[in-house]
Amino acid sequence: MTGRPDVTTFFDPATNTFSYVVTDPASDACAIVDSVLDFDYASGRVSHASADAVIAHVRSRGLRVEWLLETHVHADHLSAAPYIQQAVGGKIAIGAGIRVVQETFGKVFNEGSEFQRDGSQFDRLFEDGDTFGVGGLEGRVMHTPGHTPACVTYVIGDAAFVGDTLFMPDGGTARADFPGGDARTLFRSIRKVLALPPETRLFMCHDYGPNGRDIRGETTVAAERAENIHVRDGVSEDEFVKMRTERDATLAMPKLIIPSLQVNMKAGELPEPEDNGRRYLKVPIDGL
Repeated sequence: MTGRPDVTTFFDPATNTFSYVVTDPASDACAIVDSVLDFDYASGRVSHASADAVIAHVRSRGLRVEWLLETHVHADHLSAAPYIQQAVGGKIAIGAGIRVVQETFGKVFNEGSEFQRDGSQFDRLFEDGDTFGVGGLEGRVMHTPGHTPACVTYVIGDAAFVGDTLFMPDGGTARADFPGGDARTLFRSIRKVLALPPETRLFMCHDYGPNGRDIRGETTVAAERAENIHVRDGVSEDEFVKMRTERDATLAMPKLIIPSLQVNMKAGELPEPEDNGRRYLKVPIDGL
């Protein structure tokens, strides 16, 4: 774990999502993690303010985008990866577990045979242990399923981007009740992350400001091990599974889960226009 990338944070308050531009300080190379496409569900309108802010940052600093990294198939926001790719380049990548997600939700949304369930919509599918470069920095992929089958953590230098696996210490952990999720698997994935060096910087995908505190998205392995309310050192696997299962049973579905899954399992591409020139998303009656 060598190198210390510069990390610039963008926060979307509508979905409580963090996006990151991760830059090699010794070059102009960067990666963009978990970008956000603005979407108003009530009107069906798409806009690009969040993505445009990231693009403006990249252009103003003369950065070269090598990767558009997705930590998982998000259920709470739409990915802006194709929009950003068209503007500033980069390869769109996700964990190879995307194939499981595509198979599951291809059936849920009754996608036709034209929907490929092999992950080919993405430029790169990462397996556990794969490495990639961001300029002179080495990135490493950790398969960290449990929230979804396709979750990965990207470790780039001394920084790790954990997706929805972990929240800030006072926020705990992500739910594990989506199709393909599993609380026991999530616990084991989290322990893999917390086995990184204590000083490793951890960057969250979401924060909700528990108990009214200011929004924060960065912590360390040491802080999570000492203070995380769900999974600090000393909490057993069985204790975690009981807590997570009981808590998940009380949670409502994310408000953007229906459009998010349909778009994000296709690498952020919106549905093809129908014969009237308009695009449509499906809503399965009686849930997922």
